Amino acid sequence: MIVSKFGGTSVGSANNINKVIEIISNKKEKVIVIVSAFSGITNLLIKASQLAVQGDKQYVSVIQEIEKKHIDIIEGLFDKVNQTKSKVFVIKTLTKLGGVLNGILLLNDLSDKSMAKIVSTGETISSFIIYEAMKDKGLHANLLDSTKLIKTDSNYSNALVNYKETYSNIKTFISKQKNNIVVASGFIASDDKGNITTLGRGGSDFTAAIFANAVNAKVLEIWTDVSGMFTANPKLVKEAKPIEQISYQEAMELSHFGAKVIYPPTIQPVLDKKIPIIIKNTLLPSDKGTLITDNNKGNKSTIKGISHIEDIALLTLEGNGMIGVPGISKRLFEALLQENINVKFITQASSEHSICIAIDIIEAKKAKLAVDNQFELEIIQHKVNPLIIESDLVIIALVGDNMKAHQGVSGKMFSSLGNNNVNIRAIAQGSAENNISAVIIKKDVKKALNSLHVTFFENHIKQINLFIVGVGNVGGMLLEQIQQQQNYLLDHLHINMRVIALSNSKKMLFDEKGIDLVNWKSQLGNNGKKSNFDDFISQVKKLNLRNSVFVDTTANDKLPSFYASYLKESIAVVACNKIACSSEYNNYQNLKLLSREYNAPFLFETNVGAGLPIIDTLQNLITSGDEVTQIQAVLSGSLNFIFNNFDGKSSFFNVVEQAGTEGYTEPDPRVDLSGVDVMRKILILLRESGKVMELGDIENKSFLPQLSLEADSIDDFMETLKKEAIHFDSLRKNAEEKNCRLKYVAEYKDGKAQVGLQHIPKDHPFYNLDGKDNIVLFYTHRYKDQPLIIKGAGAGADVTASGIFGDIIRTANK
Repeated sequence: MIVSKFGGTSVGSANNINKVIEIISNKKEKVIVIVSAFSGITNLLIKASQLAVQGDKQYVSVIQEIEKKHIDIIEGLFDKVNQTKSKVFVIKTLTKLGGVLNGILLLNDLSDKSMAKIVSTGETISSFIIYEAMKDKGLHANLLDSTKLIKTDSNYSNALVNYKETYSNIKTFISKQKNNIVVASGFIASDDKGNITTLGRGGSDFTAAIFANAVNAKVLEIWTDVSGMFTANPKLVKEAKPIEQISYQEAMELSHFGAKVIYPPTIQPVLDKKIPIIIKNTLLPSDKGTLITDNNKGNKSTIKGISHIEDIALLTLEGNGMIGVPGISKRLFEALLQENINVKFITQASSEHSICIAIDIIEAKKAKLAVDNQFELEIIQHKVNPLIIESDLVIIALVGDNMKAHQGVSGKMFSSLGNNNVNIRAIAQGSAENNISAVIIKKDVKKALNSLHVTFFENHIKQINLFIVGVGNVGGMLLEQIQQQQNYLLDHLHINMRVIALSNSKKMLFDEKGIDLVNWKSQLGNNGKKSNFDDFISQVKKLNLRNSVFVDTTANDKLPSFYASYLKESIAVVACNKIACSSEYNNYQNLKLLSREYNAPFLFETNVGAGLPIIDTLQNLITSGDEVTQIQAVLSGSLNFIFNNFDGKSSFFNVVEQAGTEGYTEPDPRVDLSGVDVMRKILILLRESGKVMELGDIENKSFLPQLSLEADSIDDFMETLKKEAIHFDSLRKNAEEKNCRLKYVAEYKDGKAQVGLQHIPKDHPFYNLDGKDNIVLFYTHRYKDQPLIIKGAGAGADVTASGIFGDIIRTANK
């Protein structure tokens, strides 16, 4: 025999009830069907009773709403000619209910006894309608009023079952049934005087478990609206998946910590006889569901699930007067017991200086009054501090019977949380080692659950969430490259890269599910909101996604001031913007320190040489113990492009204009031509090699005439290039007369650094540096005679974007 329980959502509509009937009709064994009230009905019954006791006649309209819901279902289940019997039953039952509620209104009194009678109406009606529907479909079924068989004490709202009498009643009744199907109401019972009682929270599950025990059922089926127990809450963790098999203990642990598929106390009757439980989806009956058994030996999975409880308060009792004093814990828990406060989590430091417990937030004020009253004398004597309450917290828990056989589970758990800036307020693990629990801040719960799920369930697929500011030449190319490589990253590097936000100077766009990179331009244009750096970072913090990366592809001088705020949230920063790393040394150093402190990568490979691995190579040299003694470099792809193309066929103005059109210069070409950009780059290399220097320490031998240096705007500057054409032509001619080429060179030697235009002879490595290429010569203790040379394209949107892309991928390996 099988016992099948169907919850409120499973019987919440005519369509769902037809699915229930189809499921039952396919059973070959005898089956006892336990049903809950239709979805939402119990809440309406409670609402009606509350209105009545308050003297509000609006309870009548609530009864009418209840009636309509049932009539609608009846009309969806039966042909017109077969609806009458069920409709009459509903109307008669609700008429009696109206009389009870009217009495409550007149007496202004709502007892537990009356309340039990009221809420029992839902199951009474639902079981009758479903029974009639089964008969209408040709099934041979009997209807059972559970109040006739399940006997309890007179605690009407949460009755204790008389198991001996109840089991005997059920066995006798079932033995006399000739039909294969029995439909019974869940949740309700009666005392020895025949008064209706209810079985409390999870009452329908309890009813089903009682029947399963009494008839030695082959299995207890719990049909609901999800396909079993999941590895995490699928509403918060999209990658959560059903658990195929789990032990009783694991199921109860997960349920205790928020997995609401079953309520642990109610399934005790089946545990007593080790009857398997299977959780199934009424809407998707072919899904496997979750099998809960006593035997979990065949399953080698370390972690079965991650669960959480919200709306938690953490209470801390501490004080020097607690150390070595027996009875402190006893008094604490007695104080809570007297107020009927349930403790969900306990931890105590070995120093005995403090005890932390977690309770429901709604109980916090009551708990503080009780505990402070219990320890009033010790508080006055300053031996114990008044109870400390922290709110807006959540308990998260890893659950798995096999944790005890595996080392490092807690290490992986806390490492995953720490890497994502999830602060842990308290930790607990029992000696059974099937549960590791931690208390965290509520705003971090989604990030924490997803981080842990990736760590323990997702084959190490790492989700990277990008927040990109700047979608011009470089930013646009970066988005194109990400779109092109998304499948490759997922298949080969196990990286799921998503762009969550985009911003240009006018608009910003956020999409927590990820922006479609095929049409990002139209989305930003049509759906974007006004761009603002403060609003942008506020939204990033609010989303609080794991493995977040802020990407700055701009040359904006204000945006780098926000880097520190991102790093403090454990949000990685990837920047091609050179402002931050060439700012005051203390600011540069602070960003590096914040990166280490908050385990948030701060990467800026493209600050020097676009996509060339210059900074990475330099960092490897320094990390391995080498020291830079001299640097010679052409670090401006823009200036190299300009002077390589300034061959007398075009004016200097035209060549600079061409460089800007092709995206080689900064938006403001003065940054390149003034030498400031190269100064920043050599400064960054020197700082990365361990030198403490400021931008002002670098000598700038500018080739620009005074008129160009004094220009107030970009347009004025470009105009001076026309007016000073003779000056620029003379620079070119002087170099040609010496059989040299003009190169803008950055140098460091003997503790001094300078940048400036130089005549490069034919035998020099820089002479044949063509196009937009960069070249760097590192002289070190290891590379004394022959320098380490890095050469390649040092400008252009495509190579700069690829360098940023590379840094983003590096953040995945933090």
